[in-house]
Amino acid sequence: MKKIAICAFVVGFSFMGNSQQTNKGGSITGNMESTFQYLNEDTLIDADQPPSKGLLNTYINVFYTNGNFKAGMRLESYLPRIQGYPNRFDGTGIGMRYLGYENDFVDITVGSFYEQFGSGMIFRAYEDRQLGYDNLMDGGRVIVRPMDGVKIKGVYGKQRLSFQEGRIVHSDGITRGFDGEINFNSAFEKLKTKKLKVTLGGSFMSKYQVDDREDLVLPENVGSYGGRLKLRYGKFTLDGEYIIKEQDPSSDNNYNYNHGHAALFNFGYSRKGLGIILSAKSVDNMSYRSDRTSSLQDLFINYLPSMNKVHTYNLVASLYPYATQPVGEIAFQGEILYTIKRGSKLGGKYGTSLNLNYSTAYGPNRDVSEVNPLDSTGVAYSTGLFDISDSVYWQDINFNITRKFNKKFNLKLSYFNLLLNNDVAKVTGNATGLIQSNIGVIEAGYKINKKHSLRAELQGLFLNKVEDKYTGERVTNDNGNWATVLVEYNVSPNWFFSIMDQFNYGNPDEARRLHYFYGSFGYIKDATRITFGYGRQRAGLFCVGGVCRFVPASNGLTVGFTQSF
Repeated sequence: MKKIAICAFVVGFSFMGNSQQTNKGGSITGNMESTFQYLNEDTLIDADQPPSKGLLNTYINVFYTNGNFKAGMRLESYLPRIQGYPNRFDGTGIGMRYLGYENDFVDITVGSFYEQFGSGMIFRAYEDRQLGYDNLMDGGRVIVRPMDGVKIKGVYGKQRLSFQEGRIVHSDGITRGFDGEINFNSAFEKLKTKKLKVTLGGSFMSKYQVDDREDLVLPENVGSYGGRLKLRYGKFTLDGEYIIKEQDPSSDNNYNYNHGHAALFNFGYSRKGLGIILSAKSVDNMSYRSDRTSSLQDLFINYLPSMNKVHTYNLVASLYPYATQPVGEIAFQGEILYTIKRGSKLGGKYGTSLNLNYSTAYGPNRDVSEVNPLDSTGVAYSTGLFDISDSVYWQDINFNITRKFNKKFNLKLSYFNLLLNNDVAKVTGNATGLIQSNIGVIEAGYKINKKHSLRAELQGLFLNKVEDKYTGERVTNDNGNWATVLVEYNVSPNWFFSIMDQFNYGNPDEARRLHYFYGSFGYIKDATRITFGYGRQRAGLFCVGGVCRFVPASNGLTVGFTQSF
C-alpha cells in the first residue's frame, strides 16, 4: 500500500505541475539516476557475489515552481544497494520532500532542505551521492533579506541518519541555529564604488540530545559559534573564519570535556598568467554530531574543508588518500599556477601551463602537564590555535606541466610525492606508520578530426621501502608498486569508449600480482546518458573533499543511466 501511495503522490504531483504549467506558468524540472550492478565472485581479488547477484540504486528528483511557490521530492530505491554504500540504505520510498515560498524579502522552506553557514565549519547539510552521504535537515528554514547585501538564515530540525525500509530515519538529536551576513559594498551606497570589498558574517549553532548516561553528566545542549570576514582588493583576496565549540563529550573524543575550535584562513592573488593560493587550518576537538554516539561519517553537523588538492588520477586518488581528521589537525596548503606566454621559446605557440602544489597536516600539540589530575571538570589537555606537534599526518608535493603542441596534440606530465601516516588516517591493514609513494603520470590527447579524438594515460606508483622493526632489513611496504594504462576514444557528441588496466606488479606476494582490467562505453543524447562497464575493480577508498568511503573489490557488470528534464 505504501508503494501505491508513493506512486499516486508522484502521478498527482506531476499532473498538478503539468496543469499549472499549462494554465498559470508553473514549471517542473528534475532528473533521474540509476546504477545497476551484476557481480561475480572472484577469489583472487577477494570479491564476493551478493546473494541477490543484482544490485540497484535509483533516484528521481522532481522540482516544481509556480510564481513564489515551490515544492520538491526525491524518490529513492535500493534493491539492494550497490557495493560500497552504507548498509543503512534499503528499500523504496521518499527520501526528501519539501514545500516552500520565496520572494525578494523572505524564503521559507518546510520539510527537507540543505544549507551551509560560511565555509561549513559550523554547519553544513549536504548530499554527495558518490559517497553515499546525505545529512539533510528535516524541519524548517527561513531566509530573510531585509536590504541589499544583508542575509539572515535560521534552521531548525533533525538530521537524516539513514534510509531504512523505504523511509527516512532521523537522528535522536535536534539541531538548530542562525547565521547572518552583510556585504558592506552592497548594503551602503557610499561603498558601492570602493575598490575594497568587505563581507562580514557570524553564526550560532546548537544541538540538543538527552543525557542517557548514568556514569557521566553530559551537557544536553551544546553550542557552537563564530565569525568570518572576507576582503577583496583588486587582485588580492583574504578570508578567515573562526569557530568555537562548547564542551561536547562524545565517543569521538573519549568523552572528554575540552572545548573545540576550528580556524581557516585563505589568501589569494590572481592576474593574467599567474595565480597564488595560500591556506591554513587549525582544528581541535571539532567532531560535532547531532548524536554523540555516532561514528564514521554519520550525523556530522559541520564540515571541515580539506587542506589538500583533489586528485583525479586513480593511483593518486584512491590508493593512499587522506581523510580530514575532525578530532584534530593543523594543515597548510600552497599552490602556484603560472602560464608561460604564447609565442615564447618556452611557451610555444599556444602557451605552457605550470602548476605546483604543496599540502601538509600535523597533529595538534596537546599538553597534559597543565591539566590537574584531581580536577573533576573532565578537561583532558590544553592546546592553542596553530599549536603544532611533530606528528605528521600527511604531506603531498605535486607538480604538473601542460602543453598544447598543435591543434591536434597536447601533453600533460605530472609528479606526485605522497606521505601518509597509516596509524592516523588508516587506508590499509598491510602497513603501519608512514607510507611514502612516488607517482608519475603521462597524459596525452590527440584530436583525429572534428568528431574523433583519443586520450591516454600512463601511471606508475612506486612505494619507498621501510625498515622492518624486527630484522632491520628494508622491505616493501603494503602491496608494492602499481602501474595503470588507460585509453579513451571519443566520437563527439554521442559515443565514448575506454579500456583500463591496473597492474599490481610489485606485490610482495607473487600470487597477488594481478591485472585489474576494466572496459566501458557509453552513449549521450541531449540530456540522456547511458554507460556500460565490465571488469575488475580493486578495493580502495573513494574520497571527495576529505570525506571518504570504502569500496570493496568487485568483478562484474555496471550499467548507469541518467536523465534530466
